[in-house]
Parts: sequence; C-alpha cells; structure tokens
Amino acid sequence: MRQGCQAAGGLDSADLVILNSCTVTSAADHDLRQAVRRVRRANPAARILVTGCYAQRAPEELAGLAGVTWVVGNSHKVRIPDLVLSAAAPCHSRIHVGDVFAEQEFMAAPVEDAAGDRTRPNLKIQDGCNNRCTFCIIPSVRGPSRSAKPDEVVAQVRTLAAKYREVVLSGVNLGRWGREPGIRMRLAGLVRRLLAETDVERIRLSSVEPMDLSDDLLGLMASSPRIARHVHAPLQSGSDSVLRRMRRWYRASHYAGRILRAREWMPDAAIGADVMVGFPGETEAEFDDTRRFIAELPYTYLHVFTYSERPGTPAAAMPDRVPTPVRKQRNRVLRELAAAKNLDFRRRMVGQTLSVVTLEQEGIGLSHNYLKVELATPRQSNCIVEVEIGGLTAHGLHENRGRSTSFPVFPSGTSFRPWESGALRPQN
Repeated sequence: MRQGCQAAGGLDSADLVILNSCTVTSAADHDLRQAVRRVRRANPAARILVTGCYAQRAPEELAGLAGVTWVVGNSHKVRIPDLVLSAAAPCHSRIHVGDVFAEQEFMAAPVEDAAGDRTRPNLKIQDGCNNRCTFCIIPSVRGPSRSAKPDEVVAQVRTLAAKYREVVLSGVNLGRWGREPGIRMRLAGLVRRLLAETDVERIRLSSVEPMDLSDDLLGLMASSPRIARHVHAPLQSGSDSVLRRMRRWYRASHYAGRILRAREWMPDAAIGADVMVGFPGETEAEFDDTRRFIAELPYTYLHVFTYSERPGTPAAAMPDRVPTPVRKQRNRVLRELAAAKNLDFRRRMVGQTLSVVTLEQEGIGLSHNYLKVELATPRQSNCIVEVEIGGLTAHGLHENRGRSTSFPVFPSGTSFRPWESGALRPQN
C-alpha cells in the first residue's frame, strides 16, 4: 500500500485500527464506543484512531475512552496518513479537530478500490450540507456544502472504470453538487461528462433530495442505459405540518410530482426513500397522512427510521415527544407497507430480463434497479450480464436457469434519448 502501510491480516495482528464514526443518532455513538471496547479486548497493543462525525462533535469524550490514541475530526481527516506515520508527532497531540465551517474546498482521499462487496466503488464527490433540518446534526459536523471539481471527478471515474463495471456517486447532499461559485454545471451536466469522457459501464446515484430531481436529471437517467434505473429521494414525512417542523424545503405535493415523473419515465426503476416516524408532535392523523402518502406512491423499498433525540439539534428541545412504544409501532406499520410494495415490484420483474452486476458474494448480482438476484450459474465477480428472471426468493429474485447473456458494452458517449422520438419530453 502507499506510504509503506499494509493491511493487517486480522484485528488481532493490527498495529493501527481506524474507526470512522457516525453521530446521526445516539445509537450510532453507542455503537462506536462498543467498537472501541471490542478492539481493545481483541488487541490491547493496537493504537486506535477514531475519526468522522462523532470525532468532530465530541472529541474530548472519545479521547477519554481507554485505548484511543488519536481523535481526528472531519476537518483533519485527510491528514490522517501524515499523522500516524510521522515519528515527530508529539505524543500529547491526541485531538485533531478544527472549525469544519471554515472548510471551503472539497477534500477527500482518492478512491482506488471498492470496499464491502469489492465490486462497486463508492466515489464521494460532495460533502457538507447547507440545509438546517431540525432533527439533523450533520451540518454541524460536516460543514457547508462543497463539491469535487469536475475534472477531478472525471479523472477518478476514468481510473475506476478501468477496473470496475459500476461506480456509485455519493455525497452528504449529492444533488447540491456544483452549486458553489466556480463550477458552471449541475449534477446532470457532470454525469453527461462522465458518460462522454469515460468508459464507465454503469453509474449509480446514491441519494438525491427531491428538490434536486430536476427534469434534466431524470430525463438523463431515463435516456442512458449506462445509468442505473434507481432513484432514492429522502421523504422523512408525508405530512406537510411535520415537514414544516422538520424545516424541510419541500411539501408533499412537490415530492409526489417528482416521484411520479420518475416512474412515468422509468417504469422499471427502483424508487426508495428515507422516512422518519415519531418526530416530536407527530399526531396519529399526521402519521396517517404519511402512511397514505406512501401507499399511493410507487415505492419499491423504504428505509424507515424511528426518531431519536439528538442533543444539539432544535428538535431535541421540541415539546410533545411521541412515546417510544408508539414510535416503534409506527415504524412496524411502515416497514410492513414497504415489504408489500417491494414484493409487488419483484413480482413484476418475473419473466423480464435485467442488467445485473455480479458481486463478490458468489452467485449473487445486483440489478440496475436495485434488486438482489441469485444467479443460476456462477459467474466471475465484477461483470455486467443480462439475466432472465425466473422467480422470487425471500428478499430478491432468482435467475431462470440457462438464460443469461453478456451485457453489451456501449461506446463512450453513447446515449439513447427517448424524447427525440416523442417518448419523453423533459419540461422545465
């Protein structure tokens, strides 16, 4: 590896363990502290470095945990290699946290390899958030919205495309990419550049806020076979009164219009959302507004979260807290609704041919529309194939035996535009 480091064979043989923390909920904080204790028990000699959002928010708290050598906030994350490899670093410099709001430039280490299933690298091209949702601590630990420069994104995708078939574009608020002075394009323009200037076979967008799902972006997604048919648009609530208390920037009718447009233009697309239940003051009627709203829209999956008080956010001081048992019951209702919608969507896919990227897990692929597919015959990982769907599994699909073909490679810049034939007409 670069700078003389090598990946350890296991936790018990590591000299250094880096824990990247989340702090979106108190449960995330608890999980991080538990992870520190597990590392400490497994390898008391290892140095532990904690970075990420929890480190930015509460560095002194983390520095007090037994076994933690360094605490590095998001403001200093890119300096971690120099910190841990510098023999001159003074032993008392355990906490490295600065003013994240002073950050004006996007800074992230280059992505060279895929993590997790090792076939779909996640390329972060945006950081920070200018929204001020009342339940969210993220802006205070990530700072203002900042975008990677277009040329840098193109260069990284070009490098990744030489090794991987699918690249996932991500960010704290991905749809805000390019909104800062000096970048004269929006996210759709960047994706067009990636299609034209790289050989990436498939681009997937991780999550885009509803106000950023422009007709331009949706039309591009619908027109190019090299973009995954996958729209994830955070909802949080289907009740306008709750959305106002959350300080979200849209109302239910606007959100619904974006989702319906996505479904109209991409009939087979995965459409998902984040939904929160039990927000302070959420009445039974407001929750029912959300339930009915979700029931009427063409979702294929949901991420349902139970509201958890996050100290330091305006929502944590709001009155009329929803009792915990009620929160859990509402969570269960929406998860059951989501499961039914997902089942209906998967049933629609039986008999169709889907484009699938093969994962590191043997015999498993992920379709362009975000469904796990059990393959009838083993394939090499990190390939794109077309498979005919034969039926359902407990949580996904399975391939019809003996009916797979290679996925055609589209020349760089190729783009099918259905509105040129009158099928779709993007509107301003």
